Amino acid sequence: MAEPKKPGGDGPGKGKTTDGGGQTVLERDPKTHKPRLWKVVLHNDDYTTMEFVVWVLQMVFQKDQEEAMTLMLAVHQTGRGVAGVFTRDIAETKANQVMELAEANAMPLLCTTEPE
Repeated sequence: MAEPKKPGGDGPGKGKTTDGGGQTVLERDPKTHKPRLWKVVLHNDDYTTMEFVVWVLQMVFQKDQEEAMTLMLAVHQTGRGVAGVFTRDIAETKANQVMELAEANAMPLLCTTEPE
């Protein structure tokens, strides 16, 4: 016959169980953390056309015409602008897409990522 459980013992709900070999296994609630976010930054230069920057913002970042124009002007006036904030993998992918489009169109547009 099994021994009765004592208050405060290792019974169910106390975070401990035993495996088939009689060893105690600690059960922990999984700790989830939100991933760190990264900014995709467009940098101004004297050669990339404004039209190209607007087109890139629409193609890569799905900005509408008005948003793309506003952001392009901000980049032009301040020297840089955040095109979007994403998880690291997505931010790097988008920055690479921008750089590939710039190279394919002979534009020196610089796009970088940085932690938020």
